Amino acid sequence: MTAGVSVQAVSRRYGAAAVLEDVSLEIAAGEFVVLLGPSGCGKTTLLNMIGGFDEPTAGQILIGGRNMAGIPPKDRPTTTVFQDYALFPHMTLADNVAFGLRMRGVARVERLARAAEMLALVGLDGRGERRPHELSGGQRQRVALARALAVEPDVLLLDEPLGALDLKLRRQMQDELKAIQRRVGTTFVHVTHDQEEAMAIADRIVVMNAGRIEDEGPPKRVYLRPKSLFTAGFMGEVNRISLATTRLFPQLGATGVLCLRPESVVEGGALRIGPCRIADVAFFGTHVRAHVVPEAAPDLRLVVHLPQGSDVTEGQVMDLGARDFVVLEA
Repeated sequence: MTAGVSVQAVSRRYGAAAVLEDVSLEIAAGEFVVLLGPSGCGKTTLLNMIGGFDEPTAGQILIGGRNMAGIPPKDRPTTTVFQDYALFPHMTLADNVAFGLRMRGVARVERLARAAEMLALVGLDGRGERRPHELSGGQRQRVALARALAVEPDVLLLDEPLGALDLKLRRQMQDELKAIQRRVGTTFVHVTHDQEEAMAIADRIVVMNAGRIEDEGPPKRVYLRPKSLFTAGFMGEVNRISLATTRLFPQLGATGVLCLRPESVVEGGALRIGPCRIADVAFFGTHVRAHVVPEAAPDLRLVVHLPQGSDVTEGQVMDLGARDFVVLEA
């Protein structure tokens, strides 16, 4: 089963401190939504309120059209996967996965069959008799995911579940998590501060800042066409150029901030920058990173990502432009 989530004008205050301020968000049934933002932005508080671990000071949260006010976590159609796995060390993997079903009074034969099915889903087929200490971090996280899915929640909540994994394993788990969500069709609401992780897995990214939603939309739109300077900066590296203080782009007017991603600065390009001198160069594996100074604006220093095979040196002059850009209010 799956269900949509409706967050309606939700605020959360602790005394005089506002953690969330008038947040409204609609999540469709079967959607994979990522709440993205820096520490303290309110994303985990919002997740906790959906799961019933906290209550709004104002507003309401509906799951499947049902108001969740006053309903404890155990009675909500949600389960949560945490970063620390929270597996029982004395239990087998099968018993860990079946624990929620046991609490619901499901017969042992039925719940162990369901546990075996879920372990197979997360790539741990035939390992039900092992104990958590015999597994790697990535495998333990798969068990936690299998346990959460075993009770067939309408909405699965994920609180930075990949944060403790190393980079290579985290990327592998991102692929697996997205594939599993596609197979089961459950609504996933995932919290992270990792921009690359959000773009890798989300149908829709919700960018949060200081208790409010800054931006929301498909990853490509949020990255290439951010709606605010905060989103532009948080979603990755960006060159910010004040149009009020440069004469490089008269066709764009004299107000606002021009935002250029380093990889959008190329030879040629629809928005011409002109001849630029390369100040320094570094090879980053997937690309060549350089700082360049436009001859027509020597006070500017732009970051550019050139193709991996670029053979460029310090002092070289390149004629550059931009293929993607956005102008935002300062």
